[in-house]
Amino acid sequence: MIITEKEQLCSLATELKLLSVKESLEEMVETSGKQGWSQIEFVRKLLEGEVNRRNENRKQQRVKAAHFFGLKYLEELERDELPIEAAQILPVLETLEFIKQGRNVVLYGNPGTGKTHMAIALGIKACMNGMTVLFTSVPKLLVEMREAKAQRKLLTMHSRFEKYDLVICDEFGYVGCDKEAGELLFNLLSGRSGERATIITTNLAFNRWGEIIKDKVLVAALVDRITFKAHLVNMTGTSYRLKETKKMNENKTK
Repeated sequence: MIITEKEQLCSLATELKLLSVKESLEEMVETSGKQGWSQIEFVRKLLEGEVNRRNENRKQQRVKAAHFFGLKYLEELERDELPIEAAQILPVLETLEFIKQGRNVVLYGNPGTGKTHMAIALGIKACMNGMTVLFTSVPKLLVEMREAKAQRKLLTMHSRFEKYDLVICDEFGYVGCDKEAGELLFNLLSGRSGERATIITTNLAFNRWGEIIKDKVLVAALVDRITFKAHLVNMTGTSYRLKETKKMNENKTK
């Protein structure tokens, strides 16, 4: 059985795990003949395809590792429907400079105004730009911290938490914290303060955080750490979900 040079190349590409080279080889050979590529140009284009494939895979791996609550993108945001402050600050946040500068973002306001969508969309863009991201809800984070403390793995959790380029803490304010939980949350977020960026979404204005964490001194310290040099975005407005429901009902009556 005679093995052709093309088959030999495919076999070598498989062994070296150059999947893009293997998949595109036949098409590239044909295009090379038509375009009159030099040997160096042919090899360069094959390798470029492989690099692009691996870069795309890494992007998808970072998105998967972030554990986003659904995939939401900046392109899907209805910017005209966003609260005024959100619409104004979004072009600034889209540059991702706040992540490079280690600045926090606090998105606060009533439910349904796009806080989580905006946070996830920025997180996905960060993943696409080579940054490591973690998405978690504050209630889930509190449970994980308690478990880590019980298992004496709190230092390990802190170390891992501090390494992410961006952490998104969603739904602060939906579950109350006792003093111990408040201290755990404070210590965890303080480790990132001034060094790494954190996005926090909350339905409560800062003057109401005492409703969640009963220790006034701890609340004051937490607000001080989180808001230092942060982008504070008031997202109070009409709920997007409520507006959609009204539109549906109006259409039914027509």
